[in-house]
Amino acid sequence: MAELPELIILARQMNHELPGKEFDSADLLQEKSLNIPPDDFVSKIIGKKIIKVYIKGKWIFIQLSDDYHLLLNLGMGADIVFHEHDKKLPEDFQCLFHFSDGSSFTSRFWWVGRAELLENEELAHHKATKDLAISPLDAGFTPEYLKKLCESRSQTKNLLLNQRKLSGIGNVYIHDILFRAKIHPKRPANTLNLDETDNLHRIILENLKAAMDKGGLLYEKDFYGEKNGFDRDYFLVAYKEGDACPVCGTTVEKIKTGSTSSYICSSCQKL
Repeated sequence: MAELPELIILARQMNHELPGKEFDSADLLQEKSLNIPPDDFVSKIIGKKIIKVYIKGKWIFIQLSDDYHLLLNLGMGADIVFHEHDKKLPEDFQCLFHFSDGSSFTSRFWWVGRAELLENEELAHHKATKDLAISPLDAGFTPEYLKKLCESRSQTKNLLLNQRKLSGIGNVYIHDILFRAKIHPKRPANTLNLDETDNLHRIILENLKAAMDKGGLLYEKDFYGEKNGFDRDYFLVAYKEGDACPVCGTTVEKIKTGSTSSYICSSCQKL
């Protein structure tokens, strides 16, 4: 599943390629992934130009002319791929957006992805995005912000995955973040002291920036259809149930943490 590093990489590539392009047509094949009927969607988007692309949480925001936004959510995973005019289009997609210069991009959602067209005035009331918090790579994510966040009695993992508290981190990167910080995912956040929250803040930034430097997850395609980045071998404890902890040699465990599973070293991450 794409998280903050992959989404930032994708949005940066989209923002490099798309501004100034004008929508000429669209093929929308899965009505369930849209917020309005396909015919309405197509009629409203034709003729609009792309101004810029950015992210908010796990959503890609494409600002359009005439006070509109096209919002994309990759759900449990998606291929959003750019196509030059002379390239063969994929056979499998839910959305195909054509531009007047002959280029296009497609969206193939693996599961529960979304493509929504909204007027700018609707954004403030958009249920899925209006309450999203800042991301760890925003300027406002300071050690003080995290310390204040950790006054909650919530379990630390659940708190960091709460998109209304901190957006962009998901159940891929959280395992190694908590492992490096020596924090059990079930530990109440309000039991962390100042040194621990400062250390956690540093590790969150380090891990996410390192993932971006590597190109994100190997399993996710970028906007040019390329797979870069890293796979299971780069993780420390994440998805390594039964392997030895890289620090102390204790066997890595997979435990239930609410609706998700977590990979931990019970010796390094004591509850």
